[in-house]
Amino acid sequence: MSFSTAFTRALALRHPIALAPMGGSAGGALAAAVSNSGGLGLVGGGRGEPDWLARELAIVTERSTGPWGVGLWTWAVGPETVARVLEHGPDAVMLSFGDPGRFAPQVREAGVALIVQVTDLEEARRARDTGADVIVAQGGEAGGHGGTRGTLPFVPAVVDLVAPVPVLAAGGIVDGRGVAAALTLGAAGALVGTRFQVGSEALVPPGVVQALIDARGGDTERSRVLDIARDAEWPHPYTARTLRNAFLERWRGREEELSRDTAVRQAFRDAVARGDLDAVPVWAGEGLDLVTAVEPAADIVADLVSGAERALASACAGLSFELRSGAEGQRRTDNPGAHTTR
Repeated sequence: MSFSTAFTRALALRHPIALAPMGGSAGGALAAAVSNSGGLGLVGGGRGEPDWLARELAIVTERSTGPWGVGLWTWAVGPETVARVLEHGPDAVMLSFGDPGRFAPQVREAGVALIVQVTDLEEARRARDTGADVIVAQGGEAGGHGGTRGTLPFVPAVVDLVAPVPVLAAGGIVDGRGVAAALTLGAAGALVGTRFQVGSEALVPPGVVQALIDARGGDTERSRVLDIARDAEWPHPYTARTLRNAFLERWRGREEELSRDTAVRQAFRDAVARGDLDAVPVWAGEGLDLVTAVEPAADIVADLVSGAERALASACAGLSFELRSGAEGQRRTDNPGAHTTR
């Protein structure tokens, strides 16, 4: 089944699924696999490291048969990075974490769709006024960096605020039921990250993949500790959701002390370089309970779409409808035990 939404129509997609542009792990092969399966593959360009971008953009350009794009951290890049991305002919550029107005004219003048991710209503208003073609409403259940709003109440608030701009829901969506929920909240699709972290094409070390499969949503936490330890200059509003590890447990609540201890931070970076999972930030969202196996991205896309179809069909089958006739307003239901909607 293919769902036709404002998002799929705007970007000529078969499915209302987008790959979250996870920095460092959503490379060209993963983005191409999602695009070739009917969704929108987004390369995780992050801060725009030139060599990494050149390699991964060459891969996605060569392998993609469908629309694809690139995601960038707005606070961490300059116009030259955006220009470098645009030279490869993406169908979309997604800007996250910062003022999209800095680069919106550059993207739009290239005839490329502008996607803007937002974490609160003020950011959503700014994205709308900037002229975003698609807005991603990211809830705090998402893995990696983001805000604190819950996906369920945040998405419809953004939908109402920015209409008629299409909205993608993000944060804790890892299966078809999550996609179906996003659609019923008024979103035109879903941006999915954590599920694709264990996609077989993702640039994720095997030990991290296994840690993701073994963990549960309750093992994740939003914090600034690991960003401070690695000297990452993330803007203060955005914390990172990762798996808890020994380093985070040790330094939780001692962020100021950590920021002053250069020896500890150097030891942390050395441990990360060794791949020590007691230190390595493992980006993960609260949907981990439903992430159980490594799969090709094509299978993940197919499962998300078929699962959404089943979820919507099941929800409709479980409902009965109240019909009113005349002044009596007599209630008629096909299933007396079912919930009733007017």
